[in-house]
Amino acid sequence: MAGGGEAAEPRSLEQTPTWAVAIVCLGFVLISIILERSINLIAKWLKKHHKKALSKALEKIKAELMLVGFISLLLTVGQRPISQICISKSLGDTLLPCSKEEASVMKFSSVGNHRKLITRGGAIQLQVPLRRILEGAADQTGHCAKKGKVPLISQDGLHQLHIFIFALAVFHVLSCIITMALGQAKMNVWKTWEQETRTLDYEFSNDPAKFRFTRETTFGRRHMSFWSQTSFFLWIVCFFRQFMRSVPKVDYLTLRHGFILAHFAPQSRFDFQLYIKRSLEEDFNVIVSISPLLWFCAVLFLFLNGHGWLIYLWLAFIPLILLVIVGTKLQVIITTMALQIQDRNSVVQGTPVVKPNDQLFWFSRPRWILYLIHFTLFQNAFQFAFFFWAWYEYGLKSCFHQKTQGIISRISVG
Repeated sequence: MAGGGEAAEPRSLEQTPTWAVAIVCLGFVLISIILERSINLIAKWLKKHHKKALSKALEKIKAELMLVGFISLLLTVGQRPISQICISKSLGDTLLPCSKEEASVMKFSSVGNHRKLITRGGAIQLQVPLRRILEGAADQTGHCAKKGKVPLISQDGLHQLHIFIFALAVFHVLSCIITMALGQAKMNVWKTWEQETRTLDYEFSNDPAKFRFTRETTFGRRHMSFWSQTSFFLWIVCFFRQFMRSVPKVDYLTLRHGFILAHFAPQSRFDFQLYIKRSLEEDFNVIVSISPLLWFCAVLFLFLNGHGWLIYLWLAFIPLILLVIVGTKLQVIITTMALQIQDRNSVVQGTPVVKPNDQLFWFSRPRWILYLIHFTLFQNAFQFAFFFWAWYEYGLKSCFHQKTQGIISRISVG
């Protein structure tokens, strides 16, 4: 293989201009200071407005950033010793994410014009930048090549893993913030309903002295029908109902009335919408962090990403399936509470009184709903992080994005 020019030796800091080192160092310091000051300003604003739950969530985000920083430090410090861990070639060829042919194509086609093969006079000639990369790779693998083995993971692979972990943490935080913003927007509609409960029209229409058949109430007509008598049709109707208005006005007002009767005086001016808003902030405090179990799931997904398994196709549908199951279950719970009212009394006085209880949830654990939502958000973050990371590292046309349906499912379903 003929050379196309002399390859310059990589320069260490002792051969690098001091002004270049100082400029790069200054850039990192300024970015870090701006990020740290921005977080402190947000924390002060939350404390000033008495957002205790969101303040705790911000602390978890800071802890997450610190954890990612520690992982980055360990990957940076451990690059050389980890790349010198050797394994047999047969073991190194198991569970590859891409076939060897696809990996060879990616190696030369996904990084731009500077890594192309050039043919001159019948001899294959490499441009200098590519030759430097190959020489660097040879230095990394030389330690194991002498033993007839391959590295457990190369320094370049560790650097790519470093970028992926950072992208995963960023996309997870972003997905949680977007979910929180959508929840706040949804509850702005409920604020109008809450204000309506303070009007004379509402008090007249919900006169506590008025007697009505349970089925003739607005809440009863919505949930008590022939389809609610059997579990099969109940789940089918609730499945489709979640794609419409998930929380209609009658459900909100009925749940509000039941909550107030259970905890306050009947004529209390309790702001139920504000209570739900604060509960959402408490839930955000839970889902914003990446628990050790979720980190383990991320490792498991990377392990299962073997060539031919098409994990990027079926894995993208897990969040959608979980979300649909949770949405259907919540609709079933509301309808079940309506049926319990009918079982207690066929006639109600004033507004129907629902009585929520833990037994309506799976295994009598309402917290499991939140955990499933947490896992769904993490799954979405993993899908988006993996997609953009593979696009950044290898380009859109790589073995990770071979099939158009895989790209469509990963983005649209997420």
